[in-house]
Amino acid sequence: MPQPTPPDPNAEVECLSRAQAGDTAAFDRLMAPHRRQLHAHCYRMLGSPFDADDALQETLLAAWRGLAGFEARSALGTWLYRIATHVCLRMVSQRPRRITSPEHGAPLQATAELGEPVAGPVWLEPLPDEEWASATSPEDPASTLQRREHVALAFVAALQHLPGTQRAVLLLREVLEYSAAETAAMLGTSVASVNSALQRAQKTVKERMPAAHAQQHPPLGGQQARDELLARFVRAWEQRDIAAMASLLAEDARFTMPPLPAWFDGRRFALMFFAERVFQTPWRLQPLHGNGQAGFACYLQQAGDEHFRPGGVVLLRLRSGLIGSIDSFIDPAVCRRFGMPDVLL
Repeated sequence: MPQPTPPDPNAEVECLSRAQAGDTAAFDRLMAPHRRQLHAHCYRMLGSPFDADDALQETLLAAWRGLAGFEARSALGTWLYRIATHVCLRMVSQRPRRITSPEHGAPLQATAELGEPVAGPVWLEPLPDEEWASATSPEDPASTLQRREHVALAFVAALQHLPGTQRAVLLLREVLEYSAAETAAMLGTSVASVNSALQRAQKTVKERMPAAHAQQHPPLGGQQARDELLARFVRAWEQRDIAAMASLLAEDARFTMPPLPAWFDGRRFALMFFAERVFQTPWRLQPLHGNGQAGFACYLQQAGDEHFRPGGVVLLRLRSGLIGSIDSFIDPAVCRRFGMPDVLL
């Protein structure tokens, strides 16, 4: 299994020796190539980048405390993933499962009342692409697609339905590509138990995922068609054009907006929400990417305010040249995570 390593293996050996002797700067250099992938692993396990922050911090602290006893019988990355996985398993046992809007309640068929925000560690939260995507390692298109599928909102949401151990097994085996024997060693269990857990996890994820990872397939016509679809979406939203928006949405399109519990199922009701609520104020959209999906930072202008201010982060699921879902995250903490300024200049 490929592991993140520094360009010079000898440098890692020297760095490890210095870190084991208590050199904190050497430890930081040793961890640097692993931090991003460890964080992504914790995010998949926990469904929240903020929880993943906590898990990564605890993982690094445990690694620092235990590094003197690391004898390099396995790769450093393997040792770190073992620590991170056990940290996440403990957190999974102590925190509520992250959910999506359809799991919280039934869709609305009117827009007058959207409910009060549901606070607390409840909702599945998005991850900015710059926090997980490699900025330096070129990949072939198939590898890029697979990496996006492994961080897609639908995949991470499906993982949250698994018991902790099944979640860990699926990720270690299918995402990180460890063998059954390696996974069993990391989790302190048997190969038979790993294989059994993997089968059960695969079945649950398949049942919970939209049809065959379709959310990651580009529209017919490739990148150009995808870009044109996104440009039309921006124009329709900013110009508050219901007819144009209707031409972009799949018949079964969904619109969600955590931490508000309200969500709308189907093009008819999504368009009703656009017409009666969203399009009552001016908007400006700027492109962003999260969870391997295209999206937008959405800024709205309230009556009496000359400025456009953060309204939410929107991620789109594209399917067969149409938009299959609009997942809007209106938590200010999520907006800040994606780098949205308080005022759009």
